[in-house]
This record gives sequence, structure tokens and C-alpha cells, in this order.
Amino acid sequence: MMDPNQHLEKTAETTPSEKRETRCCNGFRMFLVALSLSFMCKALGGVVMKSSITQIEKRFDISSSVSGLIDGGFEMGNLFVIVFVSYFGAKLHRPKIIGIGCFIMGTGSILTALPHFFMGYYRYSKESLVNPSENLTTSFSTCSISENLLLNSTSPKIVEKGCEKESGSYLWIYVLLGNMLRGIGETPIVPLGISYIDDFAETGHSSFYLGTLHAISMIGPIIGFIQGSLFAKMYVDIGYVDLNFFQSLKSILTNPLYVILLLSSLLLSSSHIGAITYIFKYIEQQYGQSASEANIFLGTITLPTVATGIFTGGYIIKKFKLSLLGIAKLSFYTSALALIFQQFNFAVICESKSVAGLTLTYDGNNPVASHINVPLSYCNSDCNCDESHWEPVCGANGVTYMSPCLAGCKSSSGNKKSIVFYNCSCVEVTGVQNKNNSVNLGECPRDNHCTKKFYIYVLVQVLNYFFSSLGSTPTIMLVFKNVQPQLKSLAVGFHSLTIRALGGIPAPIYFGALIDKTCMKWSTSSCGKRGFCRLYNSRLYGHTYLGLIVSLRFSALILLVVLIFTMKKIYQGKNTKASENGRKDMNEANLEPLNNDGYFVPSSDNEAHM
Repeated sequence: MMDPNQHLEKTAETTPSEKRETRCCNGFRMFLVALSLSFMCKALGGVVMKSSITQIEKRFDISSSVSGLIDGGFEMGNLFVIVFVSYFGAKLHRPKIIGIGCFIMGTGSILTALPHFFMGYYRYSKESLVNPSENLTTSFSTCSISENLLLNSTSPKIVEKGCEKESGSYLWIYVLLGNMLRGIGETPIVPLGISYIDDFAETGHSSFYLGTLHAISMIGPIIGFIQGSLFAKMYVDIGYVDLNFFQSLKSILTNPLYVILLLSSLLLSSSHIGAITYIFKYIEQQYGQSASEANIFLGTITLPTVATGIFTGGYIIKKFKLSLLGIAKLSFYTSALALIFQQFNFAVICESKSVAGLTLTYDGNNPVASHINVPLSYCNSDCNCDESHWEPVCGANGVTYMSPCLAGCKSSSGNKKSIVFYNCSCVEVTGVQNKNNSVNLGECPRDNHCTKKFYIYVLVQVLNYFFSSLGSTPTIMLVFKNVQPQLKSLAVGFHSLTIRALGGIPAPIYFGALIDKTCMKWSTSSCGKRGFCRLYNSRLYGHTYLGLIVSLRFSALILLVVLIFTMKKIYQGKNTKASENGRKDMNEANLEPLNNDGYFVPSSDNEAHM
């Protein structure tokens, strides 16, 4: 028989290997892949920096000693933290430390590239700053007689002015700081990565993994040298972002077509954002559908409809070869149809629930003018009920009571959801004289008539979403086709920024604020603080929610009409042909001036309007 101590020793020896095998199968290989990419990227970044030293000197007009300082910034950052990382990193979660290092390395690389986007245009000769408007040949010095010497000399004021214009000469500091960050970020990759491999690799496999790791890392320098070679052939201003940015922004914001379309899109998007934010609540409160059913409605019906509408809108433009004016009209027609179908939703608004103390008197017989401070009835005035409690029960008469006490109930039986309250004096069933009236826990469900309205609402929403999405592609095309080609990216970006900032943020807030006004019963905390709304006035909720959507869409529709007439006015008398993908298109009235790519090109007359 084996000694129990020997059995324990054997188990203790085999347990680490089993854990090691499990870890290898689960995450170790993924760690190897990520570490290999990290090695490759750090080598790539180092080669690119080394191969760019000459270009850095020329770009920032610095000496070799300064460029050497920039290049040495990597080692500086590395030395700052290498000892601490090597010691403390082994005591912490090494993959996480390596991940943080990769993030810092990437941040440093981005910081290194930033000066390219913030500096002015690169000039090969600084003397051209003196009079950049002249041709290059005029900047060369020539033999002049004495009386013309002053004409060829550069005045100190002009030189001083040129020096003031020479901005960004110290932006090489960003490259230095970025290189230092890159050094800090790369510090944990090698020591912690290698030690982690040695600790968790299968016995005898660590050397193979390390060899593979370094072999893969050599891909980085290969790509780096090829990349450096290709980039060295490119002029420095490729990809340059001009800071007269403000002039471009001014250009699109003084373009009447763009501004009108921007405002129309903002109103339309606000209606969509507000509608989709509260559509779940609307379906639940208006038609008594559960959150699960509301999700199924939006997921299985709405999304495919929207996708179909977007595709169809693009197809129509291509099929019928619509001009800009035709696209604007398509956007108007689709918005008008969506607005018409939206109107049908008013006809399927359900009546408010019959709730004693809110819509009816407590005896359930008569409607009330207001849900505020409804007086108690003869049936519950002696019950000492707390009117702030919300424990809804449903009577056989189809009326919901806010609590069994307010229903005048005297006894109960059952437990949890199956509990039934009896002898409820406020409950009266029409045609039945029975003092033993009972109520069940929970609100009374909606009637079948309201359920039928829900299915009509679903059908209307399908048509509404289809025509709304049908106009999305034309709207986007109008955004960038009504500006100059070089400004289309800025136009689309500013359009998205405006929609998100002035539509995405305020719309849910003012939609929610107006919806709150329709609440009839608020929850209250033990301290008396108001919480969420338990019950809404269905009719008022429907008219408020739908009315706000319709108001925004109608305002957007008016702006689309203004857009169409403005386009006709600006394009009046123009007979410029446009060609796109090898074909020549004319608009329906020969009114739109387009360039060969189908963009609006303002003439001198149009610039006056801009």
C-alpha cells in the first residue's frame, strides 16, 4: 500500500503541470500572438524613427546634435523606468503591464506625428518667406548697380515679420517627448514578456517560443525600412491639414444650401432620436405590451425595414440618374410621405386606463376632471388608506385601484402573485348585487380594442420607417454634393457633429421633460422624494409624444421646400453638363452647375450668394 504522504507529494508535483497545460491551451498562445505583434511594432517604430532623422532635421531646421537628442529620447524614457518595471512588474499581472506599455508606446507614436498636422506648409528655402507671392526666380540675388542696391536688399522689418510667421520651429520638442513616451511604453515588453514565457511555457519549449518570437519580430524592421524608403520619396505636405480650417468652415457655413439642409437634418434627426429613445416606453404604456414584445417589434420589423429603405433610396438615385435637384425632391417626397403616415398614429391612441382615484372616482362610477387630489369616496373614506401607496389591484368591473385599501377590501387569501382580496366595497360589477366583491393583484389589462390598435400601429410604423429611411441616402448626398469637392469631408464631419451635439443630446432631454408632464402617478421614496412614473395619461402621452415628432418633421419639411427653391434660384440659367463614371448627365431643368465629379461648383454669381 502506498504511503499517504507519498501520494500527497505526487499530487503536489503533478498539479502545477496540469495547471500549466490548461493555461497554455486557454490563453498562453493568445499571449504569444499579442507579444509577437508587440515586438514587431516596437521594432517597426524604431526603424522608422532612425530612418527619418534626416527628414526631421530638414523639417524642423535643427542641427544633428538636436536630432541626436531626439533619437536618444527613446533611451532616456527607457532608462527612467526599466529597473522599476523589471522588479515590480514581475510581482504584478505581467500581461496587463505589457498592455499598458503598448498603449503608452502608441500614444508616444501619435505625439511624434502631431507636429506634421500643426505646422505650416514646408518651404525648401526660408528666403521665400520674405515675399512668398513672387515667383521663385525673384528670390535669387543678382549683380546690381549701387543705386539699385536698396531695392534688392531685404529690410529688417520684413525679415522680422518673416521670423514672426515662422511658427512651429520648436515643435520638435513634441517629437522628443513622443519618443521618450515610446521608450517608456516599450520597457516592459521584453523583460516581462520573456519571463512570462519562461514561467508558463511547457517544459523545454521556452527556447522554441523565444526563437519564434524574435524571428517574427524581424518582420517589423523589414516593413520599417521599406516604409522609410517609400516615405522618403514623398513630399512633406502629403496629408497636410491646413489650419485656415476656419476659412473652410466659414465657406460651408455661408453656403445657403448647406445651412438649410443642416437645419432640416437637425430637426429630422431630433425627431428620430427622441422617438426611438422613448418608443419602448410608449409601446409599454400606450398598448400594455411588455418590454420583451417591444424589443421583438423593433428588432424583427423595424431594422429590416430601415435597411430596405436605405438600399432602395440609393437604388432609385442610380436607376433614374437623379440630379441634385431631383435628389432634393426625392428627399422632400419621402419625408412628406413619412409625415403623412405618422399622422395615422394619432388615430390609434388608446384611452387612458380606468384607474380609481386618477381617471375615475374611487367608487369607479364617474370620470374625474383632473387626477390631482381626487377626494375619497363613501366606500373607502373610513379605511385610513395611504393614498401615496401603489399596490395596484384589478376589480371584476375592469377598474384598477391603486391599493387594496383604496378599493375598500376587508380580507385576503393566497400568497404572492395569486393573492385575492375580498369584501371590496368600492368594487361594483354592473348588474350584479354582491357585497363579496373581490380584486386580484396587478393592473387590469388593456381591452381587445386597444390590442387591435397596436397591430395597426405596427403596420403604420413599418411604412413610416421605410419612407423615412428611403430619404436618408438622398440627404447624405445633398450634404457633400452641394459644397466644393475639397470641402466634402469637412461638410459631412460638421454635419455629423451638429446632429450629435444639437440633436443627440438635447432631443431625449426635452422629449423626456414633456413626457413627464403627462404622468398621473409618481412613485415616492420613504423620504417622500419623487421617483419614476408609475402611470401616464395615455391620451395626453400619445398626443405629446406624437405631436412633438410631427412638429419637428413638419418644420424639417418646410426647410426642404426652402432648399428646393433656393437650389432653383442659385442654379437658374446654368446649363453646365456633368459627367459621372464616364457618362454625361443633365438635370431635369438644366439648372445645376456641377463639375466632372458631380459636385456643385460656385461661379462668380453663386459666390455672391455664398
